[in-house]
Amino acid sequence: MAKEKQEEAPKGSPAWMATFSDLMNLLLCFFVLLFSMSTVDAQKFEQIVASFKNNFSVLSASGNTVGDGVLISSGISVMEQFDEYFNTAYDVEGSEDGEIGSEGASESDMANQLAEQYSDEAISEAFNEQGLKESERMAQEIESLAEKFGIRQQMEVTFNGEYVEITLNGALLFDSGEAVVSPEGTALMDKLGGIIDNFGSNIVEVEGHTDNVPIHSAKFEDNEALSMYRAMFVAKYFRDITSVPDANIKSSGRGEFCPIADNTTVDGRAKNRRVEIKIYNSFNSKNAESR
Repeated sequence: MAKEKQEEAPKGSPAWMATFSDLMNLLLCFFVLLFSMSTVDAQKFEQIVASFKNNFSVLSASGNTVGDGVLISSGISVMEQFDEYFNTAYDVEGSEDGEIGSEGASESDMANQLAEQYSDEAISEAFNEQGLKESERMAQEIESLAEKFGIRQQMEVTFNGEYVEITLNGALLFDSGEAVVSPEGTALMDKLGGIIDNFGSNIVEVEGHTDNVPIHSAKFEDNEALSMYRAMFVAKYFRDITSVPDANIKSSGRGEFCPIADNTTVDGRAKNRRVEIKIYNSFNSKNAESR
């Protein structure tokens, strides 16, 4: 008697493998879910938050990739000018003492090596020190140019690690309640433009300020509006007479909210009616541009 012919097995993987693959995927998702719900270490979280409060928000011990001026840590961009500082403060071929870096090393590799050897505080302090040195040099140049143009006595020049600030009494530029520079102030503006022209690659911010005496005018609803229009006029004037890119000149009105003197006295109110011109150094111009 002939044997019954057995049916051929279907081609391809056995059916049970599809079920097994689904099970493995479910297990993977389950463990990923458990990991995502794990307890957050409060102390480490506080350290991360504190690190974000630093000047450049450098995450300690976790930033491990630097490239094109960006330090990446856990997927977060935390310091855009890291490379820029070290390229200025250190020789690209090596550190100041020749221990870091090697011939042919890229700038990103250099910054990476240095980041591993310096704490966040040391990096921030060194960066601020470099910015302060450049601001001091800029302030000296501005004062020298102001002397040359004969307007040194009409301005106050101060500086910090971010910018050089030129402060002008509002009465030198504007008549009371007006936002258009007076004929007398135009000559001063022209000379200021000659100074600003020397910093064409830097960000320039013009701020208008007033005292706290309420304004009564059909043109301006309050002091903040007056200060804003004054700053806008000065910024536009500089765009017209200098070669500084238009996008590099910004303006804002602060009204009566940032006094530098007592508004209860005549002299104090006169000091508060002012225009401030901030010229950012190269280390901080990128930060100012993004504001």
